Amino acid sequence: MHGPVSPGWLLVALCAATGAYCLLRMRSHEGEQRRAAGGEALMGFGMAAMAVPAAAFTPPVWAWAGYVVVFGAAGLRALWAAARYGGHHLHHLVGAAAMVYMAVVMAGAPAHGHGHGHGVSGPPAATGALLLYFTGYVLLSGVRLLPVVAVAGGGGGGPTAGWGDRPELARACRLSMGIAMLAMLAAM
Repeated sequence: MHGPVSPGWLLVALCAATGAYCLLRMRSHEGEQRRAAGGEALMGFGMAAMAVPAAAFTPPVWAWAGYVVVFGAAGLRALWAAARYGGHHLHHLVGAAAMVYMAVVMAGAPAHGHGHGHGVSGPPAATGALLLYFTGYVLLSGVRLLPVVAVAGGGGGGPTAGWGDRPELARACRLSMGIAMLAMLAAM
């Protein structure tokens, strides 16, 4: 992304750590958890790679096409998974589409400019729509992290739950990626 160096590296660290945790979640015993975690790990590492500040490393022109191919395929897989397993994968579809969109915009951006400067005031409609979607997603994810009074006998994970099976950590992971996506979209 074309933006300040320090926040860019913080974004890289956040996305890489989120991707690493999602890899841990792939060891879960629940099939749905593993499927979702794989897509989220790909998204976290892809976002980390895309967020590397341009001052540190300018990717070759073909890298943006690589992002389009990888995240286009991830979007098709998310569409298939949404049809087969349910609606949570629709968010993965939107995330993959946002990554494809950002790669296309960045491929057409000048080396040190912003992706949407072309004499038009404000962001393009697609950027605005994605910003609205991810803002809503972040707010909803944040609300889902609020503590809920535990029902007697239902500890919700307890001491036997492994790192990959902790629903509150998975939600925090998704919240982190949503915030990172907002930051990346706003930096365009």
